[in-house]
Amino acid sequence: MFRVRIFVAAACCVTLHCSSDATYGQQQTVLDVGSQSQLFVDQQAVYEARGISFTPHAARKHPANPLVTADQPWEGWYVTAFGGTVLFDPTEKQFKMWYRAPGNPEYFEHGGICYAVSRDGLHWEKPHVGTIEVRNGKPHNVVSPWLSPSVFLDADEQEPTRRYKMVCFDKNRGYMTQYSADGLHWTEGRVPFLPISYVDDVISAFRDRRTGQFVALPKMSTPVFGRLRRSIYSSTSFDFEHWSKIEPALFADRRDDLGSLARIERARPVLNYPDNENVIRTEFYGSGAYAAESCVIGFPWVFTISTNVPGKRNQEGPIEVQLAVTRDLERWERPFRTPVIAPGGPNEWDCGMILTASQALDVGDEVWMYYGGTNYTHGAPILYGDRLDERGTTYTGSIGLAVWQRDRFVSADASSDGGTLTTVPLKFSGDYLEINGRTQPGGEIRVELVDAGGRALADFEPSVSLNGDELRHRVVFGGQGDLRSLQGRTVCLRFHLRTAELFAFAFRDAAE
Repeated sequence: MFRVRIFVAAACCVTLHCSSDATYGQQQTVLDVGSQSQLFVDQQAVYEARGISFTPHAARKHPANPLVTADQPWEGWYVTAFGGTVLFDPTEKQFKMWYRAPGNPEYFEHGGICYAVSRDGLHWEKPHVGTIEVRNGKPHNVVSPWLSPSVFLDADEQEPTRRYKMVCFDKNRGYMTQYSADGLHWTEGRVPFLPISYVDDVISAFRDRRTGQFVALPKMSTPVFGRLRRSIYSSTSFDFEHWSKIEPALFADRRDDLGSLARIERARPVLNYPDNENVIRTEFYGSGAYAAESCVIGFPWVFTISTNVPGKRNQEGPIEVQLAVTRDLERWERPFRTPVIAPGGPNEWDCGMILTASQALDVGDEVWMYYGGTNYTHGAPILYGDRLDERGTTYTGSIGLAVWQRDRFVSADASSDGGTLTTVPLKFSGDYLEINGRTQPGGEIRVELVDAGGRALADFEPSVSLNGDELRHRVVFGGQGDLRSLQGRTVCLRFHLRTAELFAFAFRDAAE
């Protein structure tokens, strides 16, 4: 009876969430893309695709990884970026990192949030700017005793003491907000600002560049298929003080559970105990995010549970990072279920668990996501009181960097046989069309402007082909690139691809 009730609760949770959106969301028959880049992480902009496949692109790991290791006496046996933050301060012209370390008992009773700086984002320094009390009086870089620091440098803030903002977790009180003038000395905000559940201990947050909203993604327990599972909820705020009621965002579904065995087999060399088929399942441990121009890309940390840890109230299994996407901060889609930051091979520094920082950032024409990697899994004996002498020697955690080129998370692909992709009806505000694409030798990408019925627009010829690899290819239609006469009208784009990958398109303003 208990199992049935939990299952029904899970179903009701999903149904209510979808029903609410369907009931109150404004219907749309034309997609207004403005001048923002449109990605293919979801296919909302796609009406028809013939001879086209959609491919997620895993990040390129930086060859110098790991970039930050536990090399200071106060840090303890690992460091991690999970739920942490790296941002670029344009005034000081340097990268700043808030990361987590478990601490050395000679310095602290518990670990905390550490601070590091870098001129290039690759070579990091750990200045002795620690602001919390230390047992032995020695210098350090710990600036807060809590966990999961999502930090914002708010250029719009008028109050100097609130220029830096933080969402974090205090194990004694729950999910917290903090304020600081310098990112080093922190004072409490509303305590706590979100309700907590028995699995709370991870939270991340990001800022949506489209609206300016702060978005928190706390881990909460949710009944799914008869079990309480780690899941991700969301809450939003415009002022960092008043937060919306939490709503479900990312939680396991049937497709996740059916992929569990494949993920377990990939991680087999680093697992510590035999599988238990009655326990195997998928949960979400947390999520990073990247605020793109037209959507938010999520990086959920997918925890694949293989068994229970003997004698402990926890589970064994690897954690990998996948893709998610939302355009309205309410409905999240996960069309792909493969890792976008590849787990390391056996004995590599990030072969056990990968957990991202809270936010990715733009660096030139690249998107950078820092992540914490470990060479042990969630059920490793070193986490539960055994083989402690192997902490920091055989087993450790470090911080690395994953990189994508601009907007290149998912591509629409065609082989040498060719294919076409036609968009839904669009309205735009830009002056010309730009595409982000790549072709192989002999390949091409061409574009037609058509109406909602698929008929070519009379005054516009098919475009000149893109041949090569361009992030910002300006499209010309038979010598004409100015599309201002079409602003406000409903049009569709029909892409013709051969041996090519199309990542994104945008109608850009000439002044940009």
